Amino acid sequence: MAILFSMFFAQHSLAQKLNIKNNIFWNTKDGKPIYSQGGGIFTFKDPKTGQEKYYWYGVHYKGGELYRNSPYKTISEASFESVTCYTSTDLVNWTFESDALIKADANEKGKGGWLGRLGVAYLKDIKQYAMFIQHDSGVLIAVADEPTGPFKWHHKISMLDRIGTPNTGDQTVFTDEDTGKSYLVYSYGRGRNKIYLSEIGIKDGKVDLLNVEKVYEGEGREGNCMFKYKDKYYMAASNLYGWDASFAYYLVADNIYGPYTPKNNMLVIEGSEKDYAHVTQTGFFVTLRGTKQETVVYCGDRWADFAGNGLGYNQWVPLSFNGTKPYFNSLDSWNLDAKTGEWEVAINNNWVKNGSFEADRKKMPSPFKPVQTFLIGWENTILKGNKISLDSITSPILNFVNSEEDRKRVLGEKSLNISDKVNFKRQVSQLISSSPYVKLPDGYYTLTANFRNSKGFSKLEMYTESSGKHLTISIKGTHPEWETIHLKRILVIGGRVEIGFKAYGKANAYCHIDDVSLIREL
Repeated sequence: MAILFSMFFAQHSLAQKLNIKNNIFWNTKDGKPIYSQGGGIFTFKDPKTGQEKYYWYGVHYKGGELYRNSPYKTISEASFESVTCYTSTDLVNWTFESDALIKADANEKGKGGWLGRLGVAYLKDIKQYAMFIQHDSGVLIAVADEPTGPFKWHHKISMLDRIGTPNTGDQTVFTDEDTGKSYLVYSYGRGRNKIYLSEIGIKDGKVDLLNVEKVYEGEGREGNCMFKYKDKYYMAASNLYGWDASFAYYLVADNIYGPYTPKNNMLVIEGSEKDYAHVTQTGFFVTLRGTKQETVVYCGDRWADFAGNGLGYNQWVPLSFNGTKPYFNSLDSWNLDAKTGEWEVAINNNWVKNGSFEADRKKMPSPFKPVQTFLIGWENTILKGNKISLDSITSPILNFVNSEEDRKRVLGEKSLNISDKVNFKRQVSQLISSSPYVKLPDGYYTLTANFRNSKGFSKLEMYTESSGKHLTISIKGTHPEWETIHLKRILVIGGRVEIGFKAYGKANAYCHIDDVSLIREL
């Protein structure tokens, strides 16, 4: 597997635009694995050089190692190893600095437990760095003299007298660069139907939360985090889907404590609905105030080890804005200049949304949350056969649960399933087109997919429709093992192409599709 942020340069891109590649496991610039989940990135001065750097903190879980080594197995091992610290000057090339908080300093009375969802703030009054991290039924505060640690146990606080539950739901730390103040962003511990903000400071001689301000009450939300863009404050969160991916939601305000609008009604960030925020939960954001433009980077948590969501734990994409309305650019590969703030789509970007069918974690159609009768990003057209519905007796099942053996050949727990209990004719398609912010470039593309199928098909093909031309590649015979097909030299003009699969089969015939990609040819 390719290393983190391979130094790939798109044609005609400037040398300082460096590549961010999603859907892979990331490495440091010297090739060592990055283990950083549920954390955040903060800008501090290097105590030795005085140079400002990005400091990235996150949890190293044992399951992170196990899943990376064997991504065909979904791991339930969430044991805490450490809080890691990495540094960078460009958000692309990262250096491992330290295990900033180790087990011995995080365990309570020699016992382990759940630790996660953390952030770090600099407190100039005491010239120390404070880490806030969820710790079982409370919030652990650890402090250090330097941003790389070592962070030592300061004290653990219960939120019971503050919000009514001893724990926070999910949490992050946000620092307002204009004021220098830092805040804990968190939800109510049960049901997560409230979101709070608390300024971080010194109280009674200890690092603590100075206040409690409720800024939202409504549908349950988790993955609570925020960012600032063009002097506006944005509160973001995801659905209550456990380790699974979801829409990304937001509220916006002029003041950090609100009022946030629409009041108690978080809106979906447009673009995130196409593949459940690139198969992530909201994690944190980085706002780049570059020399040429201000850019917000969405940094999503992909809990691949605990939910089998394909490869990679960290998925980063740039946001665009129409006034105060954010847009989620779900990109597989893109180039960033952290100094200027400029970014562009990389030539090796995969333009297919939910191409490995991992966004829908449940069997579809699903009568359970999320209740839906379709696969995210895809359209199923029934030409003949049973209707897709919540009727589990008659409805076709739209996805297939991959076995461990399957996952040695294809990515993740799910693949597309084309089948029915009666004779059927089905078309599964996706329209790929330019958005208001990202143009699908003219040129030649290659469509690739992994497949396997039973007997019983009179027609089984992969196709494209573009520029008035229909191209197909037919699948003949039976293929019990996973194989790969390619459809090359697809001419795209005008920023629009339809891709898909057509299957005419007898009752109980099946075809499984996985890892669909559409990539521009060099």
